[in-house]
Amino acid sequence: LLSQIKEICDAKEIPLIPHTFVKSARNLGFTSIHLPLHMLEKYVLTESLTGFTTIGTSIHSVDEAKRAEKLGATYLTAGHIYVTDCKKGLAPRGLPFLREICQNVSTPVYAIGGIKNNSEQLQALAEAGASGACIMSGMMSY
Repeated sequence: LLSQIKEICDAKEIPLIPHTFVKSARNLGFTSIHLPLHMLEKYVLTESLTGFTTIGTSIHSVDEAKRAEKLGATYLTAGHIYVTDCKKGLAPRGLPFLREICQNVSTPVYAIGGIKNNSEQLQALAEAGASGACIMSGMMSY
């Protein structure tokens, strides 16, 4: 499946960062990977992420952000910031959470969760210190 998605993304010149499947990503020549924090810890402690120049992980607290930074993550996704159907019934962490994360690490932080493609929201994320934003559901209507 990853091979097929890679082919489509390559044809459209769309960057792709595989999630979780390190061996498949490595076999297909990817230099980027996104791992849950517990997997990042496992790979750093027991195996190698050699060959990956971009390593991302999702974090949900300042402690996790600091831990990910020490493990060598090159970017973090922090969320969920706004109400989202992906986390139905779970209260968002909000802009104060995002600001606190950004103030406590030097690794680029990307906001995720309920992000819309509108200038007001994107400006608020930037003002909180985010390096960017991840938009999923909001892009499905384009």
